[in-house]
Amino acid sequence: MKVRIEESKNPRTGKPVTVIYDIIHNPQVIEKFAKKLKSACGAGGHVEGKTISIQGSHLTKVKQMLEKDGYEVNMK
Repeated sequence: MKVRIEESKNPRTGKPVTVIYDIIHNPQVIEKFAKKLKSACGAGGHVEGKTISIQGSHLTKVKQMLEKDGYEVNMK
């Protein structure tokens, strides 16, 4: 499965946010995966539909975890 990750800035605070787009799974699996990513990064975050946002700059760590779980990662 392909996913896209990128780092952007929170529009309200200006702090970096790592965003994972286009996750094709049911909502329960996405929530479980988001919890795993947040725990590994030691950061907060949230899920909106098929998108996971992790607070902070964690591109390399998130990319490694996604590839380990069998995702094909496209970084922007």
